[in-house]
Amino acid sequence: TESSGGEYHPTQGVRILEFESEGENPTSGKAFRAEVELWDCSGAKKFEKCWPAFWKDTDGVLLVYNPDRPEQEKELVRWYSYFVAKQGLRDGQSLIFAHHKPNTPQASRPHQSPISEKLSGVQCVHTDLEEDPDSAREEFSNFLVTLLTNWKDRQDPDSA
Repeated sequence: TESSGGEYHPTQGVRILEFESEGENPTSGKAFRAEVELWDCSGAKKFEKCWPAFWKDTDGVLLVYNPDRPEQEKELVRWYSYFVAKQGLRDGQSLIFAHHKPNTPQASRPHQSPISEKLSGVQCVHTDLEEDPDSAREEFSNFLVTLLTNWKDRQDPDSA
């Protein structure tokens, strides 16, 4: 995570955020409200032994990496393999934020992140919270509504 000054402070283990979210089933138009737990898990290898506890009963995965650091693509594939593929989630239950750090010159940014073929079915959104915070917020909100709709449909098949 980052502080407001842009200095990077990596997550130590896990941080859990709980909040309520509202959505509307795109098929039925029915509104719903759900309690959400967002688990911000460290991708650092030293916390890998803790990961099994993090992914139990997961409905979706948001992977965040820095595309301005090419070595992180290998980490991204590892996270995808563990948090998405290993637990049988569909690619539609995951989203990648290719998050650009503040003050990274546009010229040095890759036009398109060279995402591995393993991840080709996962939507990848380039984010920059200083230049366009609303875009990241909207993409996350859309992803959350998709997950909540899928979850709600599984809980109450008659609501679809």
